[in-house]
Amino acid sequence: MTTDFHGLPTRSLENDHLRIDYLVQAGPRLVRLFLAGSTDNLLAEVPDVHWPTPWGEYYLRGGHRVAVAPEALGLSYVPDDDGLEIEDVPGGVRLIGPTEEPSGVSKSIEVQLHPDRPALTLRHAVRNDRSEPIAIAAWAITQLPVGGIAVGPLRTTSIVNHHRPDRQLVLWPYTTWQDERLFADDDNVWVDAQPGEEALKIGLLARGWLGYLRSGVFFLKRFDPQLELPHPDLNTNAQVYCNDRFIELESLAPLAVLEPGQSSVHVETWEIYRDVDVPQSIEGLSEWIAALAL
Repeated sequence: MTTDFHGLPTRSLENDHLRIDYLVQAGPRLVRLFLAGSTDNLLAEVPDVHWPTPWGEYYLRGGHRVAVAPEALGLSYVPDDDGLEIEDVPGGVRLIGPTEEPSGVSKSIEVQLHPDRPALTLRHAVRNDRSEPIAIAAWAITQLPVGGIAVGPLRTTSIVNHHRPDRQLVLWPYTTWQDERLFADDDNVWVDAQPGEEALKIGLLARGWLGYLRSGVFFLKRFDPQLELPHPDLNTNAQVYCNDRFIELESLAPLAVLEPGQSSVHVETWEIYRDVDVPQSIEGLSEWIAALAL
């Protein structure tokens, strides 16, 4: 199926459970995600958000993308408006971006829908196309509309060892503990994604998942936490960012020195649960996710 995303051509992958729209020239970018029978895009749309860079205007667009961590202008925000290649793969598609001149890195996302349930698997890769090594990590960023509540696991182990820490939470400079949208209990950290005057961002060393409940739909992303390996941003493999337009659920591959031609690969599985009949609150969602045995 060929469609349109605010003037940009797209194509779709679709089965009995989900439809995912992706850009065909820019990116790699996934821009819309629909449950079967629904017209509600589960991903945020922000086509008006953009800013200048030394290499041209960078368009945020919304949806889902793969970036390069640690975050830096010349690595993470190089315009990706053209040059995309598309390859069909069994059960899905692979989106391959060109080598970015400022960063010397190329990015790709492979998408495969699950035939038996509302789920998909994404294989993200960032490749070092430079002639020298570089220390980077693949960074998978999903933008979702505000109005829901996000949750991430704080504990890194179920084994109690009073001599070793089992939780960590990292705050970005513009984040304050006084922000009423942010709350942590003994097991999880929560972000009430309501529009606020200031942005907030947190990072954690998570056990391999992040979730978001909005309008009775629970969006869950799973990933291999690789807890024993170092990660960017004070060793965080999961991050949540929220502003007045969208919330981001982000997961990261381990930080590694890539030789020329090597890639950082990061795989996520998305699971979508509809008609989640719990109060949109920390209490209601806490009991429900406990039943998922995450």
